Amino acid sequence: MSYRKQSTRSLALAGALCLGLAAAAFAEPSKPAAEPPPAAAVNLNTATADELEALPGIGASRAQAILEARKTRGGFKSVEELLEVKGIGEQGLERLRPFVRIEGSRASGR
Repeated sequence: MSYRKQSTRSLALAGALCLGLAAAAFAEPSKPAAEPPPAAAVNLNTATADELEALPGIGASRAQAILEARKTRGGFKSVEELLEVKGIGEQGLERLRPFVRIEGSRASGR
């Protein structure tokens, strides 16, 4: 095989490899298995950080933000008030809605 043909094949192979790597880089990363949501609805006015972290889409920092919001406002009066917590938007609220409830206005900072 001539040098030119080998060089052309090498370039084509390198180009295909680059395209494959680029496609893999932009593909959606595999998501870890989600933890199952809590069996019972969580009361936003009494939940601990650990209980909040068991909710879908809530990690340690968002749980802390919910606790701070609860403390600042003296408790939540409605689930919709979660929209005022940084990092929780309409979609996040709709994902959380089946798993949260409001009872009482206890502003526990647990």
